[in-house]
Amino acid sequence: MTGNIHTNHTTPIDAVITWVDGSDPQHIKKMSAFLKETNRNKIPGAHQTRFASVNEIKYCLLSILKFAPFVRNIFIITDNQDPQLHNDIKKFYPERITDIKIIDHKEIFAGFEKELPTFSSRSIETIMWRINDLSDNFIYFNDDTFLIRETKRQDWFADDKPVLLGRWHTAPWLRVIWQNAKKFFMKYIIFDKTFQPRASYHMGQWQAAKIAGYKTKYFCINHTPFALRKETAENFFNNNREIIAKNIIHKFKNHNQFNFISLLYHLELKNGGISIKKPDVAYLQPFKRHKKYVDNKIALCKSNENIKFLCVQSLDICTQEDIDKVFSWLEDILELKQ
Repeated sequence: MTGNIHTNHTTPIDAVITWVDGSDPQHIKKMSAFLKETNRNKIPGAHQTRFASVNEIKYCLLSILKFAPFVRNIFIITDNQDPQLHNDIKKFYPERITDIKIIDHKEIFAGFEKELPTFSSRSIETIMWRINDLSDNFIYFNDDTFLIRETKRQDWFADDKPVLLGRWHTAPWLRVIWQNAKKFFMKYIIFDKTFQPRASYHMGQWQAAKIAGYKTKYFCINHTPFALRKETAENFFNNNREIIAKNIIHKFKNHNQFNFISLLYHLELKNGGISIKKPDVAYLQPFKRHKKYVDNKIALCKSNENIKFLCVQSLDICTQEDIDKVFSWLEDILELKQ
């Protein structure tokens, strides 16, 4: 099975995937050293499902090779781990083996080694653009995000500027009030001095919007892949090194961290000339859903040809039946069954 190899008529487009195997004994040992006597459940960013893997990355990677064949290199960021994808690539896309590269945290954290090891996805995302030889234009994938239909270069970049997937929201004042009230209640009424609010997806974006200068609204992103520009990240880093340094000090995902992807989006919007599209994504969170939940979501993806992206969260805590349904369908559309 082969995809059309990328052409080089404009700025190359790379892909970046972040991945961790939370069952790896070395990873567990590293994390345990920082948890010590702390109750893991008291740290929202340390919950086990955040680090679990059921080999979603295999389908994430192969979906890029099939449905975005113009992508030049695919960089997989890990903490001294190997997702063991060589045989799958060799079997289905042998001509692309040299285009898949494993990147260790040490490379992107060069100069910030004191923050390692890190277990915070927001810390990693904040400086993932520091990969050596990464193209100025790249697409970022979480390992639980997949392409399910063909995409073209122009779906991601128009005139070498990223196409932003999302929509404008008013400032989340109610979320701000609720979070502050909950912190006050837990710390001063319940006297739980160790309480940490969950790192809210929306609040992380709102924090990013404020850094970019927005005061009454924010551009809300969804659980999709993201077209990003290294130059935008690098320029912000060079002029705001302290802000970056402060965002990567947390060992676990923390409510004080802003969403760096959202920041890049807001900076692009400030610069102007940006295309905005509705996020054509199907979002699955199958845990504790009704029996037909996964079947209905798959049927939606099949019937709606506008849906190009799929995000499946917390698959590790779902039933084996649901896991098998999702992977079997992905194997069908990726033409992996032989």
